[in-house]
Amino acid sequence: MRIRRGEYERIREVLSEADPEEPLTAREILDLLEEHGEEFDSAHQVATVLGREAEMGEIEVIQDQPYRYRLGEGS
Repeated sequence: MRIRRGEYERIREVLSEADPEEPLTAREILDLLEEHGEEFDSAHQVATVLGREAEMGEIEVIQDQPYRYRLGEGS
């Protein structure tokens, strides 16, 4: 799967607007994205984008079943 430029920015913008109180699963984030008119192929695509950003500290990944994601402090 190829990561298109701007995918993380689109996710970050929607999460910033929604300002969820709890970390969200990739499926929950995908649902939020769709509600805001953003198109992604799958929850797996969302998780891949967020996982790559987590390596840079932008996203916090809570390794539970299922994984949950939260914007990092600097986002």
